[in-house]
Amino acid sequence: MTTDKGAPLWERLERPAPAPRQTLSPQRIASAAVAVADAEGLEAITMRRLATELGVAPMAPYRYVSGKDDLLELMVDHVYAGMRVPGDLGWRESLHALAVRTRELMLEHRWLAQLPPRTRLALTPSRMAVAEQSLTALDGLGLDPDTMMGIFRSVDAYVHGAMSHDSAVDAFMSEQSLSTSDELRTELAPLMAWHMRTGHYPTYQHYLRTATRKDDSQWQFDLGLNCLLEGIAGRLKI
Repeated sequence: MTTDKGAPLWERLERPAPAPRQTLSPQRIASAAVAVADAEGLEAITMRRLATELGVAPMAPYRYVSGKDDLLELMVDHVYAGMRVPGDLGWRESLHALAVRTRELMLEHRWLAQLPPRTRLALTPSRMAVAEQSLTALDGLGLDPDTMMGIFRSVDAYVHGAMSHDSAVDAFMSEQSLSTSDELRTELAPLMAWHMRTGHYPTYQHYLRTATRKDDSQWQFDLGLNCLLEGIAGRLKI
């Protein structure tokens, strides 16, 4: 397979391979790259490293991908491929299930929160399938297409915003060689203590002294998601 840079990656991959016996496939390439990124992060992904992991010549992957941008798209599509929810759920149950599954996916593949802008916006088949499921769940409720898309994007933005924060915390802890939330709080304690001594943040100080779910990110995520979905239902009366 040659890489015609004038055609989208997904169009090129639909073309038949020129030879009947190929040692590589898009699935094998994506799987190898995902394994490296899961273990070592996106910075470890290079075309040369990929070829080494696959046990092929350095130029062999270029039969399928023209460079790292294509490779990242292939990786994203690969991990999103299993994102399916039952078709008989209500709209709220469907969007809730897809949001929770997206969070699980981003916890499993931490690099998804660190993608460059081009890949974040990439329209891969598996990502399009997720959008289609969400819009299908909203179809038939009497909503216009713009509102349906607005709901889908609002839920998607909530998930990625929550995971962006978690990703930043993970990155900071890794940089500082911290392994627990208690160690993170100890690291931030001098600055936090200074802020509290100013007396400018009494409600935040009350939170620090009395909150019991500081480390329960799952509860925090579910609360925000349910509030969002309930707000949409109440606002649109659906």
